[in-house]
Amino acid sequence: MSLTRRQVTTAALAAAPLALAATPAAAAGSRRVRTVYIAGDSTAAQKYADAAPETGWGMALPFFLSRDLPVANHAVNGRSSKSFVDEGRLDAILGVIRPGDFLLIQFGHNDSKAEDPTRYTEPWTTYQDHLRLYVDGARARGARPVLATSVERRRFDAEGNAVPTHGDYPAAMRALAQEEGVALLDIQALSIALWQRLGVEETKKYFNWTATEQDNTHFNPPGAIAVARLVAGELLHRRVLTPRDVRRLDDEIPESWITWPEPSA
Repeated sequence: MSLTRRQVTTAALAAAPLALAATPAAAAGSRRVRTVYIAGDSTAAQKYADAAPETGWGMALPFFLSRDLPVANHAVNGRSSKSFVDEGRLDAILGVIRPGDFLLIQFGHNDSKAEDPTRYTEPWTTYQDHLRLYVDGARARGARPVLATSVERRRFDAEGNAVPTHGDYPAAMRALAQEEGVALLDIQALSIALWQRLGVEETKKYFNWTATEQDNTHFNPPGAIAVARLVAGELLHRRVLTPRDVRRLDDEIPESWITWPEPSA
């Protein structure tokens, strides 16, 4: 399937989450540099050389944001809204986030794992309860929370229709966003529409399909950049960011721009 430049995606600049998170905010003239913090799961997380070509969309997001809007990517493989909190990872963000910063929150993939009590949340009760911890924590520190529904997996029915896989979690997040007056990036809806346009075969080029693995959840560089483009576009569309905060939304990006650092010792 041929795509427009907006739809054709490859790769982008990798973020160094811990370094960014630990670096004090610098001043740009009299205006303090704002930071976009990401709390999420493996679909957004930083990947390392031992996982390449798997790529989290958070690695690609910095390429679409202005240079004075850095990303601190705290997303971690396998985490749910509950386990991220229980492990102290939300507290780590809240310990450094500052007024004017943004907290981008994407959970749902692992919240549905009913067989694992350390991660499972129920969409309309405990899932929403945990999401409120992120929203309230950011607001209490003068930062702006932003909810993002989970990016869709690659799943098609026999007729070639892209199939939703996240149950009630996206709807529960949408309802919470409306109730709490929080900006919502509906990445689930946008991504499933993109997979539908691409179709069964073309979407394989966006997910982590290799000679030894057929992964329909995690992305390769083209897929990560496609989702990061959706995220950046929605941040602009929902007026979380202004036009001066984003860049290159229509550009084709060389896949070679993605890098995977060596894992830390």
